[in-house]
Amino acid sequence: MTLRIYNTLSRGLVDFSPIEPGHVRMYVCGITVYDLCHIGHARSAVAFDVVQRWLKASGYQVTFVRNITDIEDKIIRRAVENGETIRQLTDRMIAEMYRDFDALGIERPRHDPRATDYVPQMLDIVGKLKDKGLAYQADNGDVNYAVRKFAGYGKLSGKSLDELQAGERVAVDGGKQDPLDFVLWKSAKPTEPEGAKWNSPYGLGRPGWHIECSAMSCAILGETFDIHGGGADLPFPHHENEIAQSEGAHGVPLAHVWMHNGFVNIDNEKMSKSLGNFFTIREVLEQFDAETIRFFIVRSHYRSPLNYSDVHLQDARAALRRLYTALDAVAPDEVAIDWSNPHAARFKAAMDEDFGTPEAVAVLFELAGEVNRTRNARDAGLLKSLGATLGLLQRDPKAFLQWRPPSVLGEVSFSTGESVSAEFTPTSDAAVQAQIDARAAAKAAKNFAEADRIRAELLAAGIVLKDGPGGTTWEAAR
Repeated sequence: MTLRIYNTLSRGLVDFSPIEPGHVRMYVCGITVYDLCHIGHARSAVAFDVVQRWLKASGYQVTFVRNITDIEDKIIRRAVENGETIRQLTDRMIAEMYRDFDALGIERPRHDPRATDYVPQMLDIVGKLKDKGLAYQADNGDVNYAVRKFAGYGKLSGKSLDELQAGERVAVDGGKQDPLDFVLWKSAKPTEPEGAKWNSPYGLGRPGWHIECSAMSCAILGETFDIHGGGADLPFPHHENEIAQSEGAHGVPLAHVWMHNGFVNIDNEKMSKSLGNFFTIREVLEQFDAETIRFFIVRSHYRSPLNYSDVHLQDARAALRRLYTALDAVAPDEVAIDWSNPHAARFKAAMDEDFGTPEAVAVLFELAGEVNRTRNARDAGLLKSLGATLGLLQRDPKAFLQWRPPSVLGEVSFSTGESVSAEFTPTSDAAVQAQIDARAAAKAAKNFAEADRIRAELLAAGIVLKDGPGGTTWEAAR
């Protein structure tokens, strides 16, 4: 079966065939490194990790690029607030990003370019756009892209210029000729620190966000490549602007296939730092093991919304336990995947249909059931090998089954640096319920600090709370 991928640009499934036979070139927009990564970042990173793993399992050589945005307004503000240089902040946050991503089994890309290393390439694109009449320098020193001069603008988002303009406001500084125009090169402000400005033909300044990805992707993968990916928040304006810049400068399509992963939602609202409704990966790792978090993400289709809650993670943990229990009962043989095997064939058919991980995971459970019935070591080996294509089931089964949250071992730590020791001892169900009632009363009184303290104390004692529509239930941590 031919691999089919949903292409945001064509709004439908397309048969995938790389430009260069046997070699896939893929670029994915990465992290703006000014803070710890949250679960929304993990969702995108895991989704495209699975994509590149499956491409490799399908026999392709993959050149995978995931950029690092290390210069941007938020970074500058955070560095100034912290009293550190931009480089000190970004170096630290990149190390923290990889600490989290490595824990989740996210393979490092072949290239992870930092935007600040590609400023000359950005200026080269700006120069080409200016020469072609697609860019202009405004009175305030900024160099802007003239959107209405690019005939294809809006083709990725599917919106006309009039629709896009309806949601825009005229720039306050008056530097733009049209409110739809966007900045390619920002003129430096006297208050900006060192490390935030470069010399250029347009004066001292720094790149706009959109030009960074155009420069990095084209410099490493060429002016046209196979797959461009990112989150569902990026088609407009970021990816639309990338297309305008890259195709305006080079005259060829930027990417053949555009892929976008769905949001992570909390209470049906997108999780994001700007909304303040986010959980960092580090915080979630305090309660759940890394493979459970990965499995929670993988078992949902990458394009679908992912609803985050402790209950869903606990369910993911229980489901993953069933797979590891099969591998614990029957030591797996080391086997190469025989794609003619009925289980393997169904797994492949699922993954070849736009990376259909929910159906592929269902095959893993079918195979685990077969292992439990037959005690066949080759079936167990196939289960482990198929799991590997999703980045799952590679741990020692006993190590997974015996894992306990760090909190159950005596202390719960928070991102604020506070900790709660296991001072509460659950002597009876009634004692636990009394604590739950006290937490409910604290929440009703809007004393959320006390409610959090009680929850953390219970967790430290090995009691996991589940908040649901019918109230709060509990269970002992496994």
